[in-house]
Amino acid sequence: MSSPFSDRMSAQERRAGATLAAIFALRMLGLFLILPVFSVFAKTLPGGNDLQWAGLALGAFGMVQAIFQVPFGVASDRFGRKPVIVFGLLMFAAGCALAAWAPNIGWMIAARALQGAGAISAAVSALAADLTREQHRTKVMAMIGSTIGLVFAVSLVASPALYQWIGMHGMFLLTGALSLLAIPVLLRAVPTPPRIETAMPRVPLRSVLADSQLAPLHFGVFAIHMIQMGMFLIVPRILVDAEHLPLAEHWKIYLPVVLASFMLMVPAIIYAERKRQLRRVLLASIVLLAATQLGFLLAHDAFWPIVALLFLFFVGFNIVEASLPSLVSRIAPPQAKGAALGVYNTSQSIGAALGGAAGGAIAVHFGPHAVFAATTLLAVIWWLWARTMRNPPQLTEREIAIDPHIEIASFRRELLALPGVREAIVVPERRMAYLKVNPERWDEASLRRLTGCQGVINSVQIDAAPDNLFCPKSTKDDLFCQQ
Repeated sequence: MSSPFSDRMSAQERRAGATLAAIFALRMLGLFLILPVFSVFAKTLPGGNDLQWAGLALGAFGMVQAIFQVPFGVASDRFGRKPVIVFGLLMFAAGCALAAWAPNIGWMIAARALQGAGAISAAVSALAADLTREQHRTKVMAMIGSTIGLVFAVSLVASPALYQWIGMHGMFLLTGALSLLAIPVLLRAVPTPPRIETAMPRVPLRSVLADSQLAPLHFGVFAIHMIQMGMFLIVPRILVDAEHLPLAEHWKIYLPVVLASFMLMVPAIIYAERKRQLRRVLLASIVLLAATQLGFLLAHDAFWPIVALLFLFFVGFNIVEASLPSLVSRIAPPQAKGAALGVYNTSQSIGAALGGAAGGAIAVHFGPHAVFAATTLLAVIWWLWARTMRNPPQLTEREIAIDPHIEIASFRRELLALPGVREAIVVPERRMAYLKVNPERWDEASLRRLTGCQGVINSVQIDAAPDNLFCPKSTKDDLFCQQ
């Protein structure tokens, strides 16, 4: 039987990664398509000439999404991932329909808020974590993150053409339809994970917020999106004012830069997983991000250095975007995974919302390049905090056959109390238990005492390739207690 740390992803993991990436893509395409042209469209609405109201309409999505990320994440822990995701997609579609009808800027603000209330990011990330093993989780998160980056790049090209073709009303209806299209993809193509039993009671939200290992990750996603928004407040203006590159031509820089950055991101993610060096790769990526911000400060608006710095920024950004949610899902208690990812996505939304506002205030009072000094400082603070983190324990999966004389219901509770058991799934009809255990704390002698077995219990590590990750088929009789 191959090692559980095999580089091969199972068919279920590949399918889960591809379909969840498609759902994220459909959802984010609806958001990204609107961004490049919304400020122009807002002028056509009554009240939309006021930049303050237009900005509120644009930012209402992110602000409301930040509020609802944690409730949606907690709800997904309690009621299941798929029902919560479907509800969020329906809310987003309803917001799109309202936006297509909105007769003035006030109704547009309400519509954008309704769109943001469908905050599914935490639930989708938690579902991705449920459907993947520890050693492949960052790869799946990278798959999702790469898809989002590609959608962003494509949107920069497609948005102006769509606006000329079907108008903003048609674009809102299109994004709503894409959101509805994601629902059958979710229900039919994405596997449904079984309910995970845990030995620990429900974790209060305040414990998630106070966790010393999760806090640097939540601050990190806040910082990276604050840096991104502040940077993109200044860089496009430099390209227009100093390099005389029209805004409509900027995609010719962003598209190849984003695509090329994936070529360096993938080897870094593979190295982090194979060598179990997620912490080291994360710290190196933060250093790279800090260096790019310092580079922007010192580049003196030179064109090719700016292009090179954008490339390096997206390399670091993409690695961080793939690593952070994977680390959160590994460190968080199993029964609070959705809540932890909800806090993570809330931090992301707040960082994006504050990045533009804080960057604008700094630029007004201290000059545009002072923004890069601030983003450099923010990256350094994050690096110092991230150094306090530990590498998360690498859990392994094990399957254990339950002897016929053992009563299933009581055995489940006792099994979960064993040292090192992190998560457990018991399948009564097959009399099998599937565990995620910390190998450093796992004690097979305790299991023998629990079952009353005087011989050897041949629990085995789950192969890397079963199509059904949670219920791999086994025909081995010797999995039972042997006297």
